[in-house]
Amino acid sequence: ATKAGVITRLKRIEGQVGGLIRMVDEDRYCVDVLTQVAAIQSALDAVGLQLLEDHTRGCVATAVKAGHGEKSIAELMTAVKRFAR
Repeated sequence: ATKAGVITRLKRIEGQVGGLIRMVDEDRYCVDVLTQVAAIQSALDAVGLQLLEDHTRGCVATAVKAGHGEKSIAELMTAVKRFAR
């Protein structure tokens, strides 16, 4: 994904969060609010997975080819573990 694509997705999520704030402010039905929370989490997960893939295919692959793979893979695994929480 391009930087512009990631930014577009994040702006869409930002809009969803704004809608969620309005829902809470308007005392909307709890299940509807929870549904929106789940949608936002799913959207953020999708962005995170895209970033992990881009990092792996770009930065990690380049580091491996340059002979610095172990350090880059360790860093990637730290990021994956943080993301998987």
